Amino acid sequence: MTATGGPKTKAAQVADALRAEVRAMKPGERLPTQRELVERFGYAGQTIQNGLAILRAEGVIVSVGNLGNFAAGGEEQGDKPDELTEIRSQIQALAERVAKLESRCDCGA
Repeated sequence: MTATGGPKTKAAQVADALRAEVRAMKPGERLPTQRELVERFGYAGQTIQNGLAILRAEGVIVSVGNLGNFAAGGEEQGDKPDELTEIRSQIQALAERVAKLESRCDCGA
């Protein structure tokens, strides 16, 4: 559930699914490519990017330029409490809602 009480965003669902996999990976191990993740989840590339961004913000993965995304090492790899992870997911969902609302508004810009 998100902060609004509705279902999780697709990006949060991607992050949740990948988070469990990444925790089982060795530090430095490469994640599947974005194209592979698009095919696997059936979501748009931007949705996959947003899911990966959630994991980067949590320190679960690191991005290395055009080389891809890799499992983070050490304490950063999933050692944060579940509550903090849920709060970050809620913040991400709210940020997406704000961006969507702002795109529909001519609010003085």
